[in-house]
Amino acid sequence: MAFSSILIANRGEIACRVIRTARELGLRTIAVYSDADANAPHALMADHAVRIGPAPVGESYLKADAILEAAKATGADAIHPGYGFLSENAGFAEAASAAGVAFIGPPADAIRVMGDKAGAKRAMIAAGVPCVPGYQGEDQSDARLIEEAAKIGFPVMVKASAGGGGRGMRLVAAEGDLPEALRLARSEAKSAFGSDELIIEKAVMRPRHVEVQVFADAYGTTIHLGERDCSVQRRHQKVVEEAPCPVMTPDLREAMGAAAVAAAEAVDYRGAGTVEFLLDASGEFYFLEMNTRLQVEHPVTEMVTGLDLVALQIAVAEGRPLGLTQNDVRLNGHAIEVRLYAEDPANDFLPSTGLIHLWRPAPGARTDAGVAEGGDVSPYYDPMLAKVIVHGPTRDDARRRLIRALEETALVGPANNRAFLIDILEAEAFAVGEATTAFIEETWPEGVAATPPSPELTATAAAMLLQAERDAALAVAGRVSPETLGWRSDRPAETRIRLSDGGEAQDLAARPTATGWIVGAEEIAVDLSSHCAARITDDGALALSLGRESGLFRRVKPGGETEAGAASGAIVAPMPGLLVELNVAPGDRVEQGQTVAVIEAMKMRHRIVAGVSGEVVEVTAEAGDQLISGAPILRIADE
Repeated sequence: MAFSSILIANRGEIACRVIRTARELGLRTIAVYSDADANAPHALMADHAVRIGPAPVGESYLKADAILEAAKATGADAIHPGYGFLSENAGFAEAASAAGVAFIGPPADAIRVMGDKAGAKRAMIAAGVPCVPGYQGEDQSDARLIEEAAKIGFPVMVKASAGGGGRGMRLVAAEGDLPEALRLARSEAKSAFGSDELIIEKAVMRPRHVEVQVFADAYGTTIHLGERDCSVQRRHQKVVEEAPCPVMTPDLREAMGAAAVAAAEAVDYRGAGTVEFLLDASGEFYFLEMNTRLQVEHPVTEMVTGLDLVALQIAVAEGRPLGLTQNDVRLNGHAIEVRLYAEDPANDFLPSTGLIHLWRPAPGARTDAGVAEGGDVSPYYDPMLAKVIVHGPTRDDARRRLIRALEETALVGPANNRAFLIDILEAEAFAVGEATTAFIEETWPEGVAATPPSPELTATAAAMLLQAERDAALAVAGRVSPETLGWRSDRPAETRIRLSDGGEAQDLAARPTATGWIVGAEEIAVDLSSHCAARITDDGALALSLGRESGLFRRVKPGGETEAGAASGAIVAPMPGLLVELNVAPGDRVEQGQTVAVIEAMKMRHRIVAGVSGEVVEVTAEAGDQLISGAPILRIADE
């Protein structure tokens, strides 16, 4: 059956990505949106958009009945689920089919088997696919899980059986840490996936995370499209992906590809899927999981194969043959993708929210984005804002081109990881292709340090604000000769400006030149014709991006600066989110590092720990409260 219209049951960059291909195929596109996304790019980009509920995902993007009702009301022939949300929900796939709407994905039975890590592992063992030793039994008591972990031997991985994307996952190094890891993993898994079932696996230390893209049609053809290396991760979530894997050999690719195809055939797969493996230093690989959907990192496979994976998904869902054999697949060159996250690397990668003041994708690079300048990053959804992808004839060509593309990508608003991504690409271990899943922790063992704006960035901000003020004054002034601007009889005129980027304000002196300004005691020459991206916001701040640096600068007026410091022992919300646990009460004694609360934001749960040892003397929040960033939770009297 040929489709004429497709509803995209998702949001953000993947919704925009699917809409682009669907429109190229001549299909009518239908978006769904929550109240938080009423003016989001995907909602504005589609031919038609339907509201499905309030901002929380449980009231919108996870409401299968609302999405199916939208499909019915708009006459959609098919639903593309994207990734996340309902993309791996077997019940949703069945409900769509029952409603007469094609589901652009695998059969519900395949989703059901592979969506349960325990069941998937049992199926893969039966199919002869190499698996990591572990426990995936039905007895889910803490006592049984602790017993099995001891048998396996520490370190172990605790994983949500029903989930993925790093949610409900904990690395446990010692037996004493296991009870809390189980508690947090269960809680996070229940919230994210509706199931708190866990599995325990032997932790394969310092492996590579290598996945194989598979495709299958309804005519008995199952092939793989090569592999992707996704080893660079933080909190078990991918940050950088590339194709092909830097250490792949023809023999290893053949063996891993055959295992991936066997995994897909074992569940009678259809459409696009990804079989993920851990690859150890000896060349042994182990089945990790199968994602029964399109992956975030699919663009690197598209770039090295020349195939449009969304177009192939649609073709298979329409009942057409894949039209490819394994011998038709050719891998050309190298592609690397990075994920731009709204998060603060210097604050343990905590998610960030707020207004996007400046957004300019790099020319010459593929940027899959779901945000727009002036849009708002809310606490309700995943913090990924965009993906930047490049291709080159060699890995190092691609790496260098991606560094340049990131330097030319302007993003000012919520704290983000753009500069950190450049640091990753420039790190020696990554440059030579040696990065494993331990790469970030080993390269930045003390965490990522915050870096203040450079004198060059601050000087440029000062010059641009002063120039904007001067241009505005000239626009309403009488005729003034350009030669007299800044002229004085004794020495060049000097203007003083007090500037803040949210931290401590700086006092700077500046004087104009023919092409720009000379700023500060270092006398930094700022040429206003040089390359940078900037925008004056509605409230007069300057959003500025210059190379790998960026910032939001404001001119501080006399008496306009305030300073506030948190009292010792004050515990505040590090980001907007839902307070799901409060573990202490007034009068309780706590130790430094003890978990006192848990906050949920951007689909992850984050422990809030005591910064000092002492007695809890005040509690100002309770579980269930929706907190803004900086909201007080409790206070500890420091000993």
